[in-house]
Amino acid sequence: MAASMLTRSALPQRPGVRYLSVTASRSRKQKRYEHPPRREPMEIPGLERITFGDLGYFVPGLARPSFTKYKMDWNPLYYHSPPAQEMALYKERPSYVFSPKCRLLGGVKQALWLTKSKLLEGLPQRIASLCEDPAHTFPNHEELVHYAISNACLWSTTEEMREREEYCPKLLQSLLQLCRTQSCTYPALSQRAFVNRWQLATSWHKDSTIYHVRGTNGSLMSTKTPLEPLASSSEIQDTEPHVLESLYPLSPAIDLQEVNVYEEKDSLGFKDGFPYPHLHTVYLTDPCSTRAQFLPDQLRAKMIMIAFGGAVAKARLLFGKDVKTLPQPVVVQSVGTDGQLFHFMVLQLNTLDFESNDGIKNLVWMDADQELYESVAFKPLIKRKVVLVPEGVTGFRPETFVKFWAMYLHGAV
Repeated sequence: MAASMLTRSALPQRPGVRYLSVTASRSRKQKRYEHPPRREPMEIPGLERITFGDLGYFVPGLARPSFTKYKMDWNPLYYHSPPAQEMALYKERPSYVFSPKCRLLGGVKQALWLTKSKLLEGLPQRIASLCEDPAHTFPNHEELVHYAISNACLWSTTEEMREREEYCPKLLQSLLQLCRTQSCTYPALSQRAFVNRWQLATSWHKDSTIYHVRGTNGSLMSTKTPLEPLASSSEIQDTEPHVLESLYPLSPAIDLQEVNVYEEKDSLGFKDGFPYPHLHTVYLTDPCSTRAQFLPDQLRAKMIMIAFGGAVAKARLLFGKDVKTLPQPVVVQSVGTDGQLFHFMVLQLNTLDFESNDGIKNLVWMDADQELYESVAFKPLIKRKVVLVPEGVTGFRPETFVKFWAMYLHGAV
């Protein structure tokens, strides 16, 4: 009876023993056993130790050999890069890299300063004329594009609304597929190739600073023949008095990655003999991540930087690395979208002289914030018996696709 009246706290406790009837919080934690440090064998001058290292297995009575540290071959799971100072491409002079994940704080203004470019609002006259020419009208495009929007946003899911990272690239691919269907009407459209996850590498010097464009970008449409220049020689000369807008007090390299291990090279990701070596249009989509969502101005800046990097790499491959004033300008187009807003950009590279802000500038045409539709809803949004958002696709604007089609058709007529 007296033993039954004892509480658990009154039970005798022995070190190293855990009682199952006592909670873990009240039991004593057993001390973890630590192996004593291994004693190194004594080295006696003039005597040679006899070990079992040559035998390959343990032999009692023989000394333990001292093995060299094992170095595993390269393995992406266990590889540890050496310090940056020990790498072959290490340089004391730092450089700044623009990658596809960079979001320029200064937006388009910062991209224009880095690329030494002058901004012109709207599309070039040659592309705008394709939009207005009835001879190049896309047949039955309103109904087809409406179906493409519904297919990308509504028909392929049972949810009320698809995630933007799902419907945005699908909508872009559907619009490109519609444009491909006109290859029979325009045979020059069949002389093109599409490259997904296009890889680009280029660099340039500006104000004693080295800048790079690196990484895997969106989709690229390349052609056998280059695009013709959009600005005449007189229009190019008129860019000399243009003054680039300063970012002070911000640094032009803000949001760019500073690296000391780099190589200055120009590569478009094409192998020698590729039959479609000329850049036509770069198609970019918003990463659509809620944590790293691009603002429209940042997406337009990304379009300028990637198109500029491709134009610089192509110009050096054509005319050499030492040329400053190009014998013929290089033209690259770009289309960016977040699944609803479309941005159209055309860049004409006129010069590779980036050491100063004076002289001839490059030209950038930008037609931004073009809505393809106003809203898409799986079911109507009703509040107080008033339909705020109707069901299906509303506010469809076919003129946005007409510009998309004109950018695609440019160079084929």
